[in-house]
Amino acid sequence: MTPTHSPRLLADIGGTYARFTLQVAPGRMAHTASLLCADHADFHAAVTSYLHGLPGGLAATVEHAAIAIANPVEGDEVRMTNYHWQFSIEQMRQRLGLSTLVVVNDFTALAMALPRLAPGQRRQVGGGLARENSVIGVIGAGSGLGVSGLIPLDDGYVALGTEGGHTNFAPRDEREIAILRYGMTLYSHLSFERLLSGPGLELIHRALSLRSGLEAEPLSAPEITRRALDHADPLCEETLQAFCSILGTAAGNLAVTLGALGGVYIGGGIVPRLGEYFDRSPFRARFEDKGRFSDYVKVIPTFVVTAEHATFDGVAAILAAQLRSLKSDQGSAILGQIQRARESLTPAEKRVADHVLAHPRSALNDPIAEIAKAAQVSQPTVIRFCRSLGCEGLSDFKLRLASGLSATIPLTHTQVTGSDSVLELGVKVLGNTASAILQVREQLNRDTLVRAIDLLAAAERIEFYAVGHYGVVADDAQFKFLRFGVPSASFTDPRLQLLAAQVLRPSDVVVIISSSGRVDDLLAVCEAAHARGVPVLAITASQSPLARKADVALIVDHVEDVATHVPMVSRILHLLVIDILAVGLAMRRGAESVAALPNVAAAAGVDLDEAPANAVLPTARRAGPGISTSGPLSRLTSHSR
Repeated sequence: MTPTHSPRLLADIGGTYARFTLQVAPGRMAHTASLLCADHADFHAAVTSYLHGLPGGLAATVEHAAIAIANPVEGDEVRMTNYHWQFSIEQMRQRLGLSTLVVVNDFTALAMALPRLAPGQRRQVGGGLARENSVIGVIGAGSGLGVSGLIPLDDGYVALGTEGGHTNFAPRDEREIAILRYGMTLYSHLSFERLLSGPGLELIHRALSLRSGLEAEPLSAPEITRRALDHADPLCEETLQAFCSILGTAAGNLAVTLGALGGVYIGGGIVPRLGEYFDRSPFRARFEDKGRFSDYVKVIPTFVVTAEHATFDGVAAILAAQLRSLKSDQGSAILGQIQRARESLTPAEKRVADHVLAHPRSALNDPIAEIAKAAQVSQPTVIRFCRSLGCEGLSDFKLRLASGLSATIPLTHTQVTGSDSVLELGVKVLGNTASAILQVREQLNRDTLVRAIDLLAAAERIEFYAVGHYGVVADDAQFKFLRFGVPSASFTDPRLQLLAAQVLRPSDVVVIISSSGRVDDLLAVCEAAHARGVPVLAITASQSPLARKADVALIVDHVEDVATHVPMVSRILHLLVIDILAVGLAMRRGAESVAALPNVAAAAGVDLDEAPANAVLPTARRAGPGISTSGPLSRLTSHSR
């Protein structure tokens, strides 16, 4: 079998595990690994952990990747429903150094695998016979409930991206009515996913314990399943039986909704592990229990997907189709515009057009000097070429090109040059800042933020330490925290910092702000604070000495050469982290605290009417003269004189 041009990275991301593999040839997977999501701060950390574990230089050969994720995928921003990971697809593609990154819903990927299943990769439950070239349904329980379907076309299928797991749960007997009543004490909307999932098994168990007048034993979903299969606990057996019945209802609903005469397939992480128990369970009887439409669903077969890597096969097929599409039309509307306009261009502009058409990704990333050199024209010719297509300049052209190539508008760091127009300069400065903010957003870790806010909320006094250009961030932090009555101070003079640290009290908290995390004076403050039993919160770079020494480290990885210019982007990033902490502490302490920060609250989208009103705060100290309150950018201006 001929190998692919390069190995393709495939991933199946759920709420508990992240599974990875390399497709080394069509139908051939290698180096499959399953990583616990909780062991990695974010999606990027999980991917890089897998890649670093590959042998030799294999990771460097990966150019294309496809991710199946337990989440709806709409546009560039991905936010997992059942886990805290979130990321920008285009930003992630760039950080991983990939040419292509495709992200799809996991059940869309599973649906695309169904026509490719061999007879031994599925097991039929009950009767029925699949009708050829008909709609196929797929449903499966794991961390959540996935639902999808396949619509037949002349040359294949189109997969449906749905969130059918969030349809309303409909009870069919007295036991399920009791489950509904209990569930509604917990949730205003009780969907099928609330029951047909790992957490759902636990909810059903608690509901049936209450119905039986028993005290609910706190059991995990795997333990409930184990006891039921071992016939070791009657209540667990009843729980699993109810689970299979409810799944039968949901699958039957899917069959009649889609007209799935091609069959309904059961995937996910729970049912395939039940083995023959599922075949004997009430699932099929409930599936066929459709009143006047019982005869309709009796002829529809139901299958359990037993293939170990079905989702990988599906997402590999989607990636292959995407690459074929990109190859056939080069993936960009503006490239088609170039082809149509080519004959009307000057000879020099035609050379630029030919270079862009032949190397669109290179043209996207190269500076103007490299593009001009490759096309054997002058730099002004490149600008004229862009404007002949209706673009303001090279930056505008690259944004349109990137939007077509990756279906999103990427935000990347681009170098400001002396030949840039004022408009291009502004676009680059704003784009560089936005790109850096997106990267920091991906580095945010929920647990770390909670620990940081816990420290600040418990402090009687907070002291902020920074040096040089980052002194403005410490001053800004002092001002914000003073405004809701938290005794605070900022120290930006290295001669005073160590003296201040030597009189700290255990009830204090020290916040050290350092872009590099390698400033000796600040490291000395950290050691002095620890010597006095004071916790240290650092806003700094990852893998830095300060990050390792601090009790809690909020990571901001953006390096600027302060020897050659004043840091701009990194200082804004540090100011924004302070804003996050301020809003977080304000929400923790109550609505009056949020009201003390109107600008920050508005910028963060905080609704003051929805904030908790459970705290009465002391009157804030009056801020000193000359302190701006109009946000990070104006603060930079007021302190840069």
